[in-house]
Amino acid sequence: MGKKEILIGLLAAILIALLLSPFASQQPDGLERVAEDNGFLKKGGARPAIASPVPDYIWPGIKNKRTATQAAGAIGTVTVFLFAYVLSSFLKKRDTK
Repeated sequence: MGKKEILIGLLAAILIALLLSPFASQQPDGLERVAEDNGFLKKGGARPAIASPVPDYIWPGIKNKRTATQAAGAIGTVTVFLFAYVLSSFLKKRDTK
């Protein structure tokens, strides 16, 4: 796969993240829902070992909730892409030796 195809794929993924992220469900995920239903959601008072850079998928500092969610989706997409690209480049170089 060439760099042009990779770039087109990345742009398509970012566009999808920007367009579809505002439609994500506002309902709690499965584990959060179970904790809520069984009454121990509020008892989880321990602080996380690592603070989330984007809590609740809303980019900090952006007042408009829809725009903040879109930013989180796009930045998350780019972050995962970069991680996968660097990892695959490393593995490809390692494999050719």
